[in-house]
Amino acid sequence: MKLSLFLFLACFLQMQILFSQDVEKNVEVGIIEHLDEFVPSDIQVMNEAGEIVNLKDQIDKPTALIFVYFRCPGICSPLMDGLADVIQKSDMNLSEDYQVLTVGFDPRETIDLAIKKKKNYEGLITNKNTKDGWRFFTSDSANIARVTDALGFKYIKSGQDFTHAATVIILSPDGKITRYLNGTYFLPFEFKLALLEASKGLSGPTINKILQFCYSYDPVGQSYVLNVTRVSGTLILALGLIVFLLLIIRKPRRRNDPKN
Repeated sequence: MKLSLFLFLACFLQMQILFSQDVEKNVEVGIIEHLDEFVPSDIQVMNEAGEIVNLKDQIDKPTALIFVYFRCPGICSPLMDGLADVIQKSDMNLSEDYQVLTVGFDPRETIDLAIKKKKNYEGLITNKNTKDGWRFFTSDSANIARVTDALGFKYIKSGQDFTHAATVIILSPDGKITRYLNGTYFLPFEFKLALLEASKGLSGPTINKILQFCYSYDPVGQSYVLNVTRVSGTLILALGLIVFLLLIIRKPRRRNDPKN
């Protein structure tokens, strides 16, 4: 009985691992968390002065990094609005306690366009050192492909635009990925906690992995929809495990021998 239970549990866990790997492998748009991995040391970007610099060398304190493209008609502006709002509300000192890096992932866009976008958001934030604390970068297609892949930012080209998710990637001072804050609205407490944990190199997963498993991205509707096949398959496996356990754990009733 113990051997049968062990084999069944091993098969069940193996199937769940394969399901999880399949989810990550097939994600075209979204976020794949690469917690405890590091920003590659060979990524070159252009800064606001028009200089080519190493991206990892720019990270010397807890860092919130976002990927956007500056002509984006969709989610990029709400993402930067939400980031500007939490920067304003935070009691942490921008450029001293932490910094924000915005990396444009459309290689067609210039640093001049990035600077223009930065000025728009500087007007929304007061009494914060956005000049040094919130920096904007652009890059070429090869470097963009490497850094977005390394940080788990998945997107696809759609005509002249891109379909992509919105997230803030939190990095430790040595460039380790410690947390993903998904969406476009961030609580000051959540933002501060993520940065404080990053300063100590502590990482933490989000509910994102569960959402990736249960939902698939629909490019047509530009939204996430419930993956009925995947969820129902998991439920059937779980139900099968419960039934199996009941059958092997339940002791058969002993029949009383009739007395002669």
